[in-house]
Formats: sequence, C-alpha cells, structure tokens
Amino acid sequence: MSKQIGILTAGGDSPGLNAAIRAIGKTAIRSNMQVIGFRDGFRGLMENRSQRLDGRALSGILTVGGTILGTSRDKPHRMPVGTRVMDMTDVMVDNYARHYLDVLVCLGGGGTQKNALRLAEKGLNIITLPKTIDNDVAMTDVTLGFDTALGIATEAIDRLHSTAHSHHRIIVVEVMGHRAGWLALGAGIAGGADVILVPEIPYQVDIVAEAILRRSRRGSRFSIVAVAEGACTQEQATHIQELEQQRAQTDDPEISASLKAEIKRLRANMIGGTLRLVQRLEEQTGLESRLTILGYLQRGGIPSAADRLLSTCLGTACVELIKKEHYGVMVAARGGSYEAVPLSQVAGNVKLVPLDHPWVQSAGAVGTCLGN
Repeated sequence: MSKQIGILTAGGDSPGLNAAIRAIGKTAIRSNMQVIGFRDGFRGLMENRSQRLDGRALSGILTVGGTILGTSRDKPHRMPVGTRVMDMTDVMVDNYARHYLDVLVCLGGGGTQKNALRLAEKGLNIITLPKTIDNDVAMTDVTLGFDTALGIATEAIDRLHSTAHSHHRIIVVEVMGHRAGWLALGAGIAGGADVILVPEIPYQVDIVAEAILRRSRRGSRFSIVAVAEGACTQEQATHIQELEQQRAQTDDPEISASLKAEIKRLRANMIGGTLRLVQRLEEQTGLESRLTILGYLQRGGIPSAADRLLSTCLGTACVELIKKEHYGVMVAARGGSYEAVPLSQVAGNVKLVPLDHPWVQSAGAVGTCLGN
C-alpha cells in the first residue's frame, strides 16, 4: 500500500524550508506515496488543518523563502487553547491516525526536536530535519538556513564598513544567536569585524574598549563590533553559573524553582544588552557609537545555493529512510554525507561553539578581539 506522509514546519521561519518540503514531496510522489502538509506547525496538527501537497503545490517553491505551510512556536504539551494552556498531545495522536499517516516529518530547530521526540514517545513514527539560522541543533554539521543567514549578516557588515570609516564611528552589529555564536562568529570573521562577541566567550567591556582604542592610536578611527544577541559579560556569566550550581545542589523544589526563574530572568535581560554595550563603549572610548540590529532580515528572502542543496539532499534522504521504515531519527548532515541520528541524542542538546574551534583560533590569529 502507498505510504501516507505528513509534514509540518515549526519554530521560526528559515531559508530552505520550502526547498526541503519540495524535495520530500517530489521524491515521495515519484515513489507512489501521498503527502499532506499541516498548517502552522504543531497547532495545525492539533486543529487538523491540512493541505494535499501534490505536484502543483510543490511547483516553483525551491527559491521561495519562508514556508508555504506556515509555522508557529506552539508546543504539543503546552498549547494555548482559548484562555487555557493544555496538553494536546493526545489530540495530535488522534489526528495522525485520522489521516492514516505512516510517518510525520517535522522540520525545525532545537524546540521542534524536543516536541517531535514527545510525539515519538507517544507511538508516532517521526523523522525530523534540522532547521535554524543559529546552527545550534546537536549532532549535525550544519542546519537549514544557516548559510543564507551567514551571507546576509556578512553582507550587512561589509556595507557598514563604509559608513563606519566615513564617520569615524564604532558600529556595533547585533546578530541573532541566543545560546550559540556560530552566526556572529562566522559573519564577523567573513566580514572583517574588529571585535566579535559570542555567548560561549563572556566578555569584559574594558578589554573591548581597549582593543578599539589601540586601533584608534594606530590611526584606525573606526571599528566594527559583531555581537550575538545572547553575548554576556563575564560578571553576568559568573552570576548565572553560581545560581546554576546552587540549583544543582539543592533538594528543595521551591528553591530550585525560584533559582530557575532567576536564571531565566537574567538570560532574558541579556537580550537588549547590546544597547548597554554601545553606551559603555562610547563612554570609555570617546568615539561616537551606533547600533544596527539585523533582526529578521537574517531569516528572510531567497535561500542560498548551499541551503537549497542541503535542503534537497536532506529531503531526499528523509524519503529513503521512510522507505526503510527507519523512524525516531533526525536526518543529519555529517562529514559530507547524511545520516539518521536517534532523536533521543538530539533533543534537549545544544551545539555550542567549542572554545578550540578553528573559527575561534583563526579569529584570534588575525587579531580579532573576542572580549576575553
């Protein structure tokens, strides 16, 4: 009998999603499979909002940004329904059965991997594809959307060089990346940023200011600072580490919950900290400073050639796994090939930038200040 495949895209949008949907759909149809898409992520699966993905629906979407299926950040086990937040996992299981699905393919980042695993633990056949411009999904070399975002962020830094040079300013560029600094680090190196600040390497404002002043004394009257939105000072990192240690050592549930809430508050306070950094750099260097936040520009638009290739290869590999009925896995890019990695090894883990990574070493070798 022909297999029935369901597809959904969850979390933030990302370049390459439509290319992946197209690859899965066209490969499946050629293998006499039926494909339906669920609208707006896990919410669409819960509300049973679907559309048939036939040849016409898949035509012309290879180069289109975003996702034709729509997306949301709703979680199966904590779904807003009216004025309540409810566990709707069982409803999703019922809708999976109602469509006689053989497998549900979930395209998304770290949160999607965890939500997909929850559905797999309920007995559903699940395969995921790694998608996020942050490139922080565990167990894969690269994620869908990262290459496009890297190119956009690099081009932005390239363009800001001219205005920084013309006006003798410090230009601080905030790049996406809450927990991982892959995007800021890669774009900073490729764009020739003078300072790169990432979450994995807590910084000291004094060290950053001194690096900028050294450039000024050598005659370079401008500087480009690339900052991941989740970058933090050494003082902030030390405080959070102390709270995490206290939480690990306590047996009191109330104290643990209180510490968790405080850690969450501190991490949230880091978002927006780039503006405070700009103000402090201006005070300590005496140089006019300006902030550019790239925001959603990094996620939009036409996917790069590399992302279209990656999406197509991951999508076709996904269908091969479906033919073999190899479920409960993420299709990962590994060493130039594509492998099935158990979801249990992916969900809940984050791929951070190792301190000895070649990118970090290269940045230091060319004289880039990393703030530490």
